Amino acid sequence: MSTRSTPDVILLNGRFTTLDRSRPVASAVAITDGKFSAVGSGEDVAPLRGPRTTVIDLKGRSALPGLIDNHLHLIRGGLNFNMELRWDGVRSLADAMSMLKRQVEITPPPQWVRVVGGFTEHQFAEKRLPTLRELNAVAPETPVFILHLYDRALLNGAALRAIGYGKDTPNPPGGEILHDAAGNPTGLLLAEPNAALLYAALGRGPKLPFDHQVNSTRHFMRELNRLGVTGAIDAGGGSQNYPEDYAVIQKLADENLLTIRVAYNLFTQKPKAEKKDFLDWTRTSSYKQGTDYFRHNGAGEMLVYSAADFEDFREPRPDLAPQMEGELEEVIRILAANRWPWRLHATYDETISRALDVYEKVNRDIPFEGIHWFFDHAETISERSIDRIAALGGGVAVQHRMAYQGEYFVERYGFRAAESTPPVARMLAKGVRTSAGTDATRVASYNPWVSLAWLVTGKTVSGLTLYPRSNRLDRETALRMWTEKVTWFSDEEGKKGRIEVGQLADLIVPDRDFFACAESEIADTTSDLTIVGGKVVFAAGDFRPLDAAPPPPATPDWSPVRRYGGYGAWGDSEVAAARVIARKSASPCGVHGHEHAQSRSNAVPTSDFRSFWGALGCACWAF
Repeated sequence: MSTRSTPDVILLNGRFTTLDRSRPVASAVAITDGKFSAVGSGEDVAPLRGPRTTVIDLKGRSALPGLIDNHLHLIRGGLNFNMELRWDGVRSLADAMSMLKRQVEITPPPQWVRVVGGFTEHQFAEKRLPTLRELNAVAPETPVFILHLYDRALLNGAALRAIGYGKDTPNPPGGEILHDAAGNPTGLLLAEPNAALLYAALGRGPKLPFDHQVNSTRHFMRELNRLGVTGAIDAGGGSQNYPEDYAVIQKLADENLLTIRVAYNLFTQKPKAEKKDFLDWTRTSSYKQGTDYFRHNGAGEMLVYSAADFEDFREPRPDLAPQMEGELEEVIRILAANRWPWRLHATYDETISRALDVYEKVNRDIPFEGIHWFFDHAETISERSIDRIAALGGGVAVQHRMAYQGEYFVERYGFRAAESTPPVARMLAKGVRTSAGTDATRVASYNPWVSLAWLVTGKTVSGLTLYPRSNRLDRETALRMWTEKVTWFSDEEGKKGRIEVGQLADLIVPDRDFFACAESEIADTTSDLTIVGGKVVFAAGDFRPLDAAPPPPATPDWSPVRRYGGYGAWGDSEVAAARVIARKSASPCGVHGHEHAQSRSNAVPTSDFRSFWGALGCACWAF
């Protein structure tokens, strides 16, 4: 119990999944000074109420610990969120293009309309991206930039003119600017597999001024709160310089306006100058400096550029440079000597194995004991590498990238190879510290429930089953991967991640029962009540009156956030209605047996009897 005599907040009549193994369920909690001060029954907690205690009646609703993303580019994403049209969760290309057209109509020059990742063509009923002709038709004068994962970008003619790409623009290393028969760039940029070309093109667009970036970051955090996220480990990112690009998040932290707890890693920005970056940063920054809301978490995910194995599964696995080990060793020695944790982006086992050679060498001179280091992603990690990580005391942070790229992986390597990408269940069984996240906002969506659905069902967002039951998780284990298991990766074990006396009071009341809803409904979950540090940061539905301090309207006034909100374009009634229809149509027709979603995009006539009926339209469409 806190030294204060009465709690600040009491929540009663709930069904709390605490994840505390000594008390796995509860019906009431009390919060004092931002921490849980009592967890138990209503009979235990209600008498603690004082004259200034806020009491919230959950009316039998389920409640969970707040979700923590182990790999989110929140700081970079926040700076740009208000400028971006999000196609995350949009079920058809027709709806996506309608959104694009309407946004073009209100976007003033010289601004761009940009769709910056978070979606895959496979989520659309049409199973394709827009054509360049379609982009130019809806936006002849307004620059449009569309980033699809990290494999390609589509630019309309106006964007090509704004950037200045022409016949003589050379291809950068690892990328290709496609040209037509006359030698003019078409607007298709390909990562082969290096995404630097895509980054460079995006970086040529206008940026928001500082005050709009502050507003934008607040709206991105609120969107995350709407989905039940209360914490994140920020993985840095390309073109995210420290400390310059951290001024916005620092301002919000200083003014106590953060609604997400952020632990941040520092990402080197200078190829061939990585050692200098980390020498400078270890002299000027301290590991763990900051507060429970904003604190330093070490280095990564980029440590040296020679170790970057880009995850474009449409392209062959890249071979890393022979100098990788030497460059990585220099950085790891600096970090280990300063007791800084680190994370390393590593898609392929070939990268992990070579990095482990370096780690084992440095560990013999500077023991890693007590340093929370880990690999990110690890889609093709081998049994041997898992054992080596365990022996060195490291961890693996997985993300749901395969939910967005699984089809491409299967196309290149086959279903058998995809069955354990990554082998989450196996790593947990071996006792390797493992947690989950998104790697949003570009290579996947920031929606945590898509990740939870992927862990439980083993399916991509299009419904393709990747994993056998042996590599899927039960719902409690999946939830632990998004809560208590993340805390090791920010060295905050025992501090948050469970609903337990003494832990930080971060919790959510989802709009459905995570443990009882159908598997097909998990990805559509949102939060009706999100509490961080005992304060309500988002409330909807029955709890809407508690939503007392939302951010000001999104700025600038043409921001896509004003109309569309975020994931699934929840703020737009037209797209939201189409999303409901798409969800209902995901199941087979009970009369004819065709798959509704597939049938919508079929042409007629067709040789497939089931699709024939769906393409013509049948009574089952009259919901």
